Amino acid sequence: MAERLLDVEDLKVSFQTEDGLVQAVDGVSFTLDRGEVLAIVGESGSGKSVSVMTLVGLTRTPNSRFGGSAKLGGRDLLSASEEELERIRGAEIAMIFQDPISSLDPVHRIGDQIIEQIQAHEEISKAAALDRAVDLMERVGIPNARQRARAFPHEFSGGMRQRAMIAMALSLSPSVLIADEPTTALDVTIQAQILLEMKQLSQGSDSGVIFVTHDLGVVADIADRVIVMYAGRVVEQGTLDEIFYDPQHPYTWGLLGSVTRMDRDPPRRLPAIPGLPPSLIDPPEGCHFRPRCPYAFDRCTEVPALEARLNDAPGHLDRCWLEPSEKRGRREVAGRIGLGQGTAAA
Repeated sequence: MAERLLDVEDLKVSFQTEDGLVQAVDGVSFTLDRGEVLAIVGESGSGKSVSVMTLVGLTRTPNSRFGGSAKLGGRDLLSASEEELERIRGAEIAMIFQDPISSLDPVHRIGDQIIEQIQAHEEISKAAALDRAVDLMERVGIPNARQRARAFPHEFSGGMRQRAMIAMALSLSPSVLIADEPTTALDVTIQAQILLEMKQLSQGSDSGVIFVTHDLGVVADIADRVIVMYAGRVVEQGTLDEIFYDPQHPYTWGLLGSVTRMDRDPPRRLPAIPGLPPSLIDPPEGCHFRPRCPYAFDRCTEVPALEARLNDAPGHLDRCWLEPSEKRGRREVAGRIGLGQGTAAA
């Protein structure tokens, strides 16, 4: 049985603003096991990044409020002090950010930044830390790594900067690696290389990976399990095959239907989910997806529980009042007529 690394239970994150209280994350729960890649997907504003950034204390501000728990090896990250988080960040949980050019220090050499992280957590000489940094840079595909370690971030291409960030994140062999949209700014060739390297390196170090993205094509390449978020809530979760081949929530159908299929004739117009995500200051009553869902009915004004509704898939959870048999029939229709009904299935 796989070792449990992270256990997040009923995570809630809100921010007090001049316009009102923003409930950015509303009761999110998930687990992460050693050697597993967990993908968190959803539109911008769904709470993906806030959820993972809260785990490492990056959303702690005077106007933020937290609830629930996030346990790493028995320690609750939400109640940990800043000193405890400083010891945990980098060493036990590392994060790869979306934009490496703004995450790397522009006035320090790449190698020195990796060395600094290593020496912040280990009693090690600068020469030994440099050797480790060079080795990691070589492993992530940076050529002439010892020479390139003396370069500044602006002297690297976007793909090379992201590789350097991955090397930094793996420099202390963390138990949990969080990757927040790490391939968004990369071209497809570099993206494929980065995904392959992350998969191989995570398996080699036997860590758990949380991969945050809106790109379902990326998810298909790297994930073992998938969590679908909408307006601060988890609306569906399951294995990769369950989400891609038997999705249960209409929002998931819309996400999958918005991806252009290479095995079908191109549509006259790209499918899209109608409407916009709701305001998290004043979200819709009941199911947050209700105003955009073509299958909403009276009961949708109540909040559905996130639970298993399929007897043959107890780990496949969704937050929708429709019966499974009814979902499958409507999903097939949505897949045939696509945008005309607002959603489309894969």
